[in-house]
Amino acid sequence: MKISTIQNELNSLAYHGRGIIIGKSADAKKAITAYFIMGRSVNSRNRVFVPEGDAMRTKAFDESKMVDPHLIIYYPVRVLGNKTIVTNGDQTDTIYELMDKQMTFEQALRTREFEDDKPNFTPRISGIIHRENGDMNFAMSILKSAEGDDSSCERFTYAYSNPIAGKAKFIHTYNGDGNPLPSFEGEPKTLELPDMNIDALTDLIWKNLNEDNKVSLFVRYIDIATGEAETRIVNKNV
Repeated sequence: MKISTIQNELNSLAYHGRGIIIGKSADAKKAITAYFIMGRSVNSRNRVFVPEGDAMRTKAFDESKMVDPHLIIYYPVRVLGNKTIVTNGDQTDTIYELMDKQMTFEQALRTREFEDDKPNFTPRISGIIHRENGDMNFAMSILKSAEGDDSSCERFTYAYSNPIAGKAKFIHTYNGDGNPLPSFEGEPKTLELPDMNIDALTDLIWKNLNEDNKVSLFVRYIDIATGEAETRIVNKNV
């Protein structure tokens, strides 16, 4: 299994699209997640992350320049009890609402497909962290078109029990730039998770995202034992 550093992985592509990182801290005390968005169009870049209680939403930076809120305004992060949901679209709400009705993460996502932004058909990527009995487990999902054919949806869920301390999994929407944009392929990538505080990790991720395309970054450290959370948000538009 290939294990990469955050620096190397983020610098391997100029355009990852949207990305989710989830892992366990090196001291095994924290569940760590990060979510970033990148953009190519004026409309996609015209966004900021805004905290809302323990959730987080996207918002237009300049409302006068907002062309189409469809697919770009949503809640990337919501918390349901001891579960933290992180996604790249309004499937956050689907997962929250259906899991609140006792459906599983995978069952909830079976009601959704990739985005309808032809010709890219951007994959919907999702992650969930579950704290239980003094430990954590997590899962990641990707819903994508079959070879760019919007008549077929491919669904992949990856579940991680007793994750290794100091390691994280990384999934993103695109395998680089292009027209149409090529969808992510394969399993989530394994990254080294450095032994550092939330400010240092936030800085590390932000500095290594492509300068032209990066838009916003969210990072959260969750105490596995207590659920106490610490959050950082960075927006290119300030």
